[in-house]
Amino acid sequence: MRRCLRCGAEMTEGFTFTGPGGNVIRSKGLSFKAVYPKAAVCLKCGEVSIYIDEKDIEKFNK
Repeated sequence: MRRCLRCGAEMTEGFTFTGPGGNVIRSKGLSFKAVYPKAAVCLKCGEVSIYIDEKDIEKFNK
């Protein structure tokens, strides 16, 4: 559960970005790994938080 940094309310998680430029790429030599960031939205004040899922962070660390 994510809390809003602005107002402290619980945020709704799991929104995804679509379209060009919506991925995060890590390059190691000739190989690369790409993940799509997710977003959490505060339905109380409208704050948006962008994050990378834990399982995707594990992909980057392998």
